[in-house]
Amino acid sequence: MPNLAVIGGQWGDEGKGKVVDLLAPAFAVCARYQGGPNAGHTVAFGGRTFALHHVPSGIFRGVECVIGAGAVLDPERLSEELELLDRAGVSYRNRLRISGRAHVILPIHRALDAAIEERLGPSAIGTTRRGIGPAYAARVQRWGVRVADLLEPEVFADRIRRLLAVGEGALLAGLGQAPPSEEELIAWAEAWRPRLAPLVENVAARLQRALDEKRPILFEGAQGALLDLGHGTYPYVTSSTTLAGGIPAGLGIPPRAVERVLAVVKAYVTRVGSGPFPTEAEGEAGDRLRRRGREYGTTTGRPRRCGWFDAVAARWAAKLNGADAVALTKFDVLAGVDPLRIAVAYELDGGRLDEPPLSSRDLARVRPVYEELPGFSEPIGEVRDIEALPRAARRFLDRVEELCGCPIGLISVGPDRGQTIAVDTVLAAAGIEPPREDHR
Repeated sequence: MPNLAVIGGQWGDEGKGKVVDLLAPAFAVCARYQGGPNAGHTVAFGGRTFALHHVPSGIFRGVECVIGAGAVLDPERLSEELELLDRAGVSYRNRLRISGRAHVILPIHRALDAAIEERLGPSAIGTTRRGIGPAYAARVQRWGVRVADLLEPEVFADRIRRLLAVGEGALLAGLGQAPPSEEELIAWAEAWRPRLAPLVENVAARLQRALDEKRPILFEGAQGALLDLGHGTYPYVTSSTTLAGGIPAGLGIPPRAVERVLAVVKAYVTRVGSGPFPTEAEGEAGDRLRRRGREYGTTTGRPRRCGWFDAVAARWAAKLNGADAVALTKFDVLAGVDPLRIAVAYELDGGRLDEPPLSSRDLARVRPVYEELPGFSEPIGEVRDIEALPRAARRFLDRVEELCGCPIGLISVGPDRGQTIAVDTVLAAAGIEPPREDHR
């Protein structure tokens, strides 16, 4: 089984958690390589729904799970997730490991994140206010705190003094807020050190051993390609590399280890927070998608902005990631919507664009060129064979494949892991093992 990356192909919230959970039994290791508690991956099975923010979604499948150096970790949020797993009877202590090189989100990072958003006012990015951006910024400025530093009291105290003197402490004070004291932050670290210590190790070395032993790895992306720091709708992006190209650096493995890529996209599009959204559906159309799709943020609970499928953006995301196949989620939400709209191109200043413009300001000005297809009214939640889908539903899928330039290998027709259509021929051609019957 080749190593596989599951990557978001839109602005996040595409349903990666379900896809990872579905495919995980075919792998030995499931690895998160970037992001932090701003990512919310939802896994539903057996009538229960679980929301994860740090822990890889493969934790429910008995595989090893690791969080790499490219991620940022909030000990408080992680502890909440671990308690959730304990209550659900999910064993993780011998299977979950955290890189000592991952950076820590401190209380001061969350305070700074909120203070910056407040100061920006109408120009705010729309962050989750979880401290993600400040933690990554501290990492780049080289006064950040790593998990390994948190475990060493003297090192941690030294890092905190620098951070308070020239880093987040000075920034927060400049925004008119009093930063926490050195003593408060040291006490905070002492409270979480015992919980983290047993889970910390050299994750890069663990993954390199897995590669040497030919044990397949499933790489779990967070957020989506259009939120990538370098190639997304800057500045309305996240603070890490969300693309498959970020996996080697985030985990400490060679680029050739990423052998296959599965891009996950919804049958429509959602976005949380500010930023351009060419196919956003205003009024009742958007409200209907939000209601039927239950589009509220896993992390924040905020209502998501909803719109029509954007083939321009999806095609761009597939190319950025070198996608071998697509997983299309929430297809069932479109039942009863007629007509179905797909943006096949953009218009800008009288010209036609087949890829997103460089400027986010220009992206906010484009007019989507829509193609309308007939809708389908039949419920599809119990369908497990693509040939059993209504003709109009199959026509929509065919057009999405054509426009994205990538075959569809998985189709989600409901939230439960069993509500999935696996197109085995497509998955096999892409080198991806189709989910077995007992995994559906």
